[in-house]
Amino acid sequence: MRKSFAIAAASLYLATAVYTLADRVEFNNGDVLSGKITEYDGKKLTIKSDTAGDVKVDLKEVKTFSTDEPVTLTLKDGTVLKEKAVPATQGSIGIDGGALKPQTFSFDSIKTINPPPIKWTGSVSAGAILTRGNTYTDQFHLAFDLARRAEVDRITASGSYNFGREKDPSTGDKITSVDNSMLQGKYDHFINGTKLYAFANATFAKDRIQDLNLRFVPGVGLGYQWVESPTFNFNTEAGVSWIYEDYSTQETNEEFALRLAYHLDKTINAKVKFIHNLEYLPSLEDGTKFLVNADAGVRTELTKSLFLEAKLEWTFNSAPAPDKNKGDLKYILAVGWTF
Repeated sequence: MRKSFAIAAASLYLATAVYTLADRVEFNNGDVLSGKITEYDGKKLTIKSDTAGDVKVDLKEVKTFSTDEPVTLTLKDGTVLKEKAVPATQGSIGIDGGALKPQTFSFDSIKTINPPPIKWTGSVSAGAILTRGNTYTDQFHLAFDLARRAEVDRITASGSYNFGREKDPSTGDKITSVDNSMLQGKYDHFINGTKLYAFANATFAKDRIQDLNLRFVPGVGLGYQWVESPTFNFNTEAGVSWIYEDYSTQETNEEFALRLAYHLDKTINAKVKFIHNLEYLPSLEDGTKFLVNADAGVRTELTKSLFLEAKLEWTFNSAPAPDKNKGDLKYILAVGWTF
């Protein structure tokens, strides 16, 4: 009898302990959901339940909630707290005063709960065409991009290298037909949690066929993030840049230019994504001079990490080196890896 009583008491204790350890969400209609509050992204509160799995609810449907362990609360005024949440009045929660004095916060003041850690994402891609026989050509393409998005800022970087050569069938000489590279970096700082941001960027470019030893273009300005989501992003920018160009066949050039640009990427379906960029740099010192850098491409997912990319890149210089064309158009087909 004593043994049965002990087992029953232990079972009751464990059941009570499990219940006590669970986070509790109280809804406006009186329902209660127990589980683990994992995240609030500003729109949906996610509760991991043993019976229902991950449940996402609008915070406006919640009366109050509590957590068994400290959670990271990011408030809209920039304050970050790591405390246990305790039940409070309608549309609010409290903190239990572990590290701070007891306080109450309305749901309207909460920006995120347990935001995901800041991490770098990016990709590396490569393509090559080799022909042997009636023609002898080598063409290579390498590219990378990196991005890190935090609460108040964003860092992006990208680069590419293109090389091509062909053999003259009559002389056997190998002639370089493509040899260019580009490296650029950019820092965006979002102003007071809005979609408006200030940016600083810099681009380094080199093109042996264009007789361009170096083009260095640093700049500053303002941008606006019209849309930002996992499936669609669109932003526009305006600013001022300084252009330095060193050519092997003429004197160096230095001038200030206006910079107008935009970026767009759109997920078409689960495996296909469209990406487009445009940058326009008209000179502020000579109305006839300007630079244009544009690209458009489609990226198709092959596996979770591998992708196939078809892309067009167009560059236009209204004042190139002597005897050189103003525009260059590249057709690129590459395989890449995302991380």
